[in-house]
Amino acid sequence: MSKTRAIILGASHWHVPLCARAIAEEHEVIGVGDDDVSRVQVQELAEGWGAPLEADWRKLVDLPEVGLAYVFGPHDGMAEKCLALIERGIPFVVEKPLGTSLDELSAVRRAAEAAGVPATVPLVQRGGPTEQWLAKAGRPTYQRTSFIAGPPSRYLDNANPWMLDPVKAGGGCLANLGPHFVDLFLRGSGESAAHVDSRLASVLHNQAVEDHASLIITTPEGREAIVEVGYAFPGSPLKRYCSFTSVGEAGFASVDSDGTATFTALDGTTEVDTINVDSDPLYDLFVRRVARTLEDAFRGLPTLAQLEDAMRPIWQAYDDHGGREDGRP
Repeated sequence: MSKTRAIILGASHWHVPLCARAIAEEHEVIGVGDDDVSRVQVQELAEGWGAPLEADWRKLVDLPEVGLAYVFGPHDGMAEKCLALIERGIPFVVEKPLGTSLDELSAVRRAAEAAGVPATVPLVQRGGPTEQWLAKAGRPTYQRTSFIAGPPSRYLDNANPWMLDPVKAGGGCLANLGPHFVDLFLRGSGESAAHVDSRLASVLHNQAVEDHASLIITTPEGREAIVEVGYAFPGSPLKRYCSFTSVGEAGFASVDSDGTATFTALDGTTEVDTINVDSDPLYDLFVRRVARTLEDAFRGLPTLAQLEDAMRPIWQAYDDHGGREDGRP
């Protein structure tokens, strides 16, 4: 069986190496794009895939018989790339948040639906060990997430300095990390966000993007999630701090940063296990699911409409704190 001809846009994104092996095994990469093709990591990726490098993404989109595109790179260029792919009927995988506003995301979603072009988003926590464990509690009534990643300086070290520019990134830790966990709550509860309270701060690192954010999301039925994200963990092999709790009709589930997972049922019995809370391996699994479901329009994978639902309270939080018109969250 022949492999799908794929192009990679924005190959310097820090998630691309997490996908590289699966992409090589599942697809035939025919072109690799990046704003700066002189970056060593981009050259190494292209060499590993046996594909040419190109600084102009439009030339890659116009290659013959492209069957799939992966869209990474600065958030302010994502919508334009996606619309170009839709115009050519090319299915695509696009990183969240897909743009720097809800309007951009909504425009791409509408265009993809109208054209019947399949699209999906690597909301990789879906189906992962953490979501599976929290599901033991049943449909969440109250859920809490804390996910504190390393300092923003890591984006200078991994050749993604645009992540510290609110114009190019759209925001900081909330736009970057928040979608995964807002999505988990909305998906688990089966509801949308009816009310959002938020706090954004940049006191720790004093960057133009926030390094700590908290959301309180309430659904129409009164279900509630607290989502805390940040760039407040030190640079360390531990990568991050995380913890999760969820309470539902079946009991109370929790996951700690070291992977300790506990579930207490309504009858008072408690189950304890250890799970892998590192999200990095989930990107490889996602690419393989993309390959398996491409001919079925990515059935079962996250949709642009679901990303839109997750991003709506996030962009609202930025707007509630003065918007992004001045280039700052």
